Amino acid sequence: MDNDRVIILRKLSQQYAYTSIQMHETIAKKLGFSSTDHKYLGFFLQRGKLTAGDLAALTSLTTGAITGLIDRFEKKNLVKREFDANDRRKVVIVPNTKKIMNLFEPFYKPFQEETEKLIATFSNDEINIIESYLSQALLLANETINKLK
Repeated sequence: MDNDRVIILRKLSQQYAYTSIQMHETIAKKLGFSSTDHKYLGFFLQRGKLTAGDLAALTSLTTGAITGLIDRFEKKNLVKREFDANDRRKVVIVPNTKKIMNLFEPFYKPFQEETEKLIATFSNDEINIIESYLSQALLLANETINKLK
């Protein structure tokens, strides 16, 4: 592939990332969240129960910032603190998944439906290529994150 095509694709990828940030920021504001709080709720949806330490490792936030984050979520009844059944010294943060999903669904469901329609316009071979690119790009991004930590 010639270098111009690589640059065009890289710039489109960057533009998609920036536009995605803008979309999530807009949704967060509509919901009364900061963009970071909004995205950190996503960790709970993806992973379920987390300890404060788990969340700190995922977000690179300090333990003090994590405590404030959990407090804000708990105040809105989006998470609750529970003692670990095996180790009562450990506190697990349990998401109220149903409430979080109900909160986000009006904003994300139409976008997800349109995204699925868009994906359906591609052939299986094209989808395989897109999937390969995204998977490898995610690996590269995660490798970069890990190197920088």
